[in-house]
Amino acid sequence: MAESHGGAKGPTAGAHTEADGGHHGGGFPPFESSSFASQLVSLAIFFVLLYVIVSKLALPRVGGAIEARQNKIEGDLAEAQKLRDQSDAALKAYESELAAARTRAQAIGNESRDKANAQAEVERKALEEQLAAKLAGAEKTIASTRAAAMSNVRGIAADAAGQIVQQLTGVVPDAASVNAAVDASLKG
Repeated sequence: MAESHGGAKGPTAGAHTEADGGHHGGGFPPFESSSFASQLVSLAIFFVLLYVIVSKLALPRVGGAIEARQNKIEGDLAEAQKLRDQSDAALKAYESELAAARTRAQAIGNESRDKANAQAEVERKALEEQLAAKLAGAEKTIASTRAAAMSNVRGIAADAAGQIVQQLTGVVPDAASVNAAVDASLKG
């Protein structure tokens, strides 16, 4: 039997054995219970090695990048706050300067108005004095002209009365009677 067994399957049996010998039991190697302990040890070693690499190399770089970014953000916020404070201070200074300028402008305007009013008052008084002097002179002129006219009125009235009487009666009246009649008429 050994001959028939060994002779019939000679080269083909060896090939089949090699193909069948590649896997023992026919299951997925990570789930085989015979290699489970060695797989756990390998997993633990790999985990520890991965933990050391990540904690010593990767995390410090990531943490440094995060810290640098946080520092940059805080620096930018501090700079922004500083600039805001400066702009607030500049705005307050501008507003106080503007208020002071308005106050100065009002003071200058009031002063100019007061000076103009005082000068106008002085000019008005001088003009009133000039007008009063001219008015007094005009009144004197009018009074003297009136006196002269009034003195001439008597003579004109006497001449006119004499000519009227002559025209009406045809006789020339005597000057004494005409003067007496004019004087009586002027007295009222």
